[in-house]
Amino acid sequence: MPKMPAAHRPLRAKLIFNATSGRTEESPQQLTNILTEMQSRDILPEVFILRPDSKVEAVVGNAIREGIQLVVVAGGDGTIDAVAGAMIGNSATLGIIPTGTRNNVAFNLGIPDTLTDAVALLREGRRQKIDVGYLRSGRAGHWFLEAAALGLLSDLYPVADDIQHGDLGQIGNLLSTFVSSTPSRLRATLDRRHRLDTNASMVLISNMPYLGPHFRIAPDVSCNDNRLDVFVFSDMSKMNLISYAMQSTGGAVEDAHVKHYRVKRLKIQTDPQMPVLADGVLLDLGPITALVHHRALAVMVGTTDATLAGQPATLPVADRGLVAHG
Repeated sequence: MPKMPAAHRPLRAKLIFNATSGRTEESPQQLTNILTEMQSRDILPEVFILRPDSKVEAVVGNAIREGIQLVVVAGGDGTIDAVAGAMIGNSATLGIIPTGTRNNVAFNLGIPDTLTDAVALLREGRRQKIDVGYLRSGRAGHWFLEAAALGLLSDLYPVADDIQHGDLGQIGNLLSTFVSSTPSRLRATLDRRHRLDTNASMVLISNMPYLGPHFRIAPDVSCNDNRLDVFVFSDMSKMNLISYAMQSTGGAVEDAHVKHYRVKRLKIQTDPQMPVLADGVLLDLGPITALVHHRALAVMVGTTDATLAGQPATLPVADRGLVAHG
């Protein structure tokens, strides 16, 4: 006989569901399955279905003011990023049910990719506070869970994302963008002390160890160390970049042209200006400032050495008093 879930005190939650994540034709059944699993775990969700014009910050803020301490997002990385950004600094806990294409945030946090197991984690996982990055470029600012990028990576991302979602007609644009790219003069200040002056084709600022299609750029990146990992791709020819990309498919690659720094704060100016991206969102051109906010977001997580190394165990959300009111 299948094992029945243990009985719990009722737990109120806000469920933010993105019907356009993943395969849209499956979303009605997906939502039904999520609600069924939540009911079996004594989780009482108030459902909000995202629309293109939805004000996520208002939805999250209203839920927290009403006493809800568990905000669950069912969607892809972009939806998770938007909800997380609205929860920074709050006492509420973020729960994640991955239903997108890549589900890289969930992968980083040890969250299963099946609905049943992801919902079970809302009760049986650990409440962990993780670091979050903040990037300001020009007059635009954005919180990021995964990474921010300048230069070639920012140019290639929108086209590569379309290709991953099935638009193979963008392959030509991808190649054209790569061929036409040129490096910029980069001047950076690291933690207000160290200065860097170099030619660079791109810069990656990472908060989590796995990026994109679960690619690990370096073995020691963590969202629990109060640092951002900065990778500067300097003085690399097109052939160097192609070679690096091909080798990287097998895991992290050591390359003398890729400089790795670990910082709390970073300022960068480039000439000519580089396009800027934070978790897939294009920002204004201009000088950038990147900061790490230590333990700024509470999330229900699974077990993963990459993100939880050195962290103390915490109680499951069900044992921290997040029970239903009224």
